[in-house]
Amino acid sequence: MIKQGFRPNRRQIVQGIAASAAAATLGLPFRAFAQEAIKVAAVYTVPTEQQWVSRIHLAAMAAMERGEIEYVFSENVSNSDYERVMREYCETGNQLILGEVFGVEQAARQVAADYPDVSFLMGSSLKEDPAVPNFAPFDNYIQDASYLTGLIAGAMSETGNIGMVGGYPIPEVNRLMHAFMAGARETRPDVTFQVAFIGSWFDPPKAKETAFAQIDAGADVLYAERFGVSDAAQERNILAIGNVIDTQEDYPETVVASALWHFEPTLAKAIEEVRAGTFTAADYGVYSFMKEGGCTLAPLGTFEDKVPDEIKALVAEREAAIKDGSYTVEINDEEPISG
Repeated sequence: MIKQGFRPNRRQIVQGIAASAAAATLGLPFRAFAQEAIKVAAVYTVPTEQQWVSRIHLAAMAAMERGEIEYVFSENVSNSDYERVMREYCETGNQLILGEVFGVEQAARQVAADYPDVSFLMGSSLKEDPAVPNFAPFDNYIQDASYLTGLIAGAMSETGNIGMVGGYPIPEVNRLMHAFMAGARETRPDVTFQVAFIGSWFDPPKAKETAFAQIDAGADVLYAERFGVSDAAQERNILAIGNVIDTQEDYPETVVASALWHFEPTLAKAIEEVRAGTFTAADYGVYSFMKEGGCTLAPLGTFEDKVPDEIKALVAEREAAIKDGSYTVEINDEEPISG
């Protein structure tokens, strides 16, 4: 279904405002354009409330509210329908197409090749291809913030056994898990990890069931890469670490910290290039780095006084070093394993 804009619920309004406010605080390029708004369409394989897609959607909504873009979108599009929906949006005059093409890489790139006057900014595990100059991949390279959450998780674990539940073992997930694991090992050298993937981007019951199994195997902290994991942690009264969005409001005694993704810098760069007529194949993943304002560590909130002071000091030290370039978090796209 093609939707013109979106009527968010109260929670999504709050999240959208918070995202825009955070981006403004970070100094992101949120200037208002006097020119005519460009037409943007998005194709999503999951609901817009799914955490990863929600960040793209909220950034687009904010840009629409500022008058920079016109925005339509389709959600819950199956892989078999993805190419058709992309082509429909191209045929209706959209100038920029957004989406996530992890399961339909070749078809999506063929659509881009067939519509050279349309710009495509797509979540992808593959790199840019000069042969398709109007297709630019992005990914949420939020390993910087994920590493910081790992520092906290290692310090907060009493058993040294941490469970990790992800969607699929693709680079976009793997690098965040590895960064988290590196942080945890720094503050808890004897830590061990239980790593599992549920084979879905949106199956909270399955993620919850997998998390329960890890708790039964001794985990006292869970890395919640997918929805459903924090529910299991809450029910068993253990801690969880969030990913992409901040869910502490829903789990105030469970979610210690979260690595937040801000899609605003990525979208702002694409809008600028489309407007200037200079959009080209480039790796937009760099705009998710912490130094670009693309990711942050969520406020500790209810855990502000529960995380040891020395760990908070270490996190602040590392965060400053990441931002000034004196510390680099390793990017490891290999599948993580338990152990």
